[in-house]
Amino acid sequence: MGRYETRLAELGVTLTTAPAPAANYVPWVIVGDTVYVSGQISQTAEGFITGKVGADLTVEQGAAAAKTCGISLLSQVKAACGGDLDRLVRVVKLTGFVNSHGDFGDQPKVINGCSDFLVQALGDAGHHSRSAVSAGALPFNVAVEIEGVFQIK
Repeated sequence: MGRYETRLAELGVTLTTAPAPAANYVPWVIVGDTVYVSGQISQTAEGFITGKVGADLTVEQGAAAAKTCGISLLSQVKAACGGDLDRLVRVVKLTGFVNSHGDFGDQPKVINGCSDFLVQALGDAGHHSRSAVSAGALPFNVAVEIEGVFQIK
């Protein structure tokens, strides 16, 4: 087990098999030393985490949903790296979408669930640029979807 997976284990997180795409796209694309990971939706082994944050879910529940997206993102990066997560150099950028009503303004607090997790798991390599935006609806009514750009070696 590499250093990142050791740290994940310390946090009580085990990466699962990267989720397969649900439509006509690929889960990740490598260009040079960059991995572009398609949007990962909020889900656990029990199923999708659904609802509008600020109405059906609290900000804290939304942040927990965003953390699940972060775990899926790392699972995809691990798959892109042939199973060796230690090839990850850094998280470059996240774009987070929060299923919420137009008057909801705490999208950054929700996406912090993913950002904070990545920094806990990866240390300095987890610091990244980011956008956090509202979405009137997301696939399967999930609470959060996050895509990411990662540098690898």
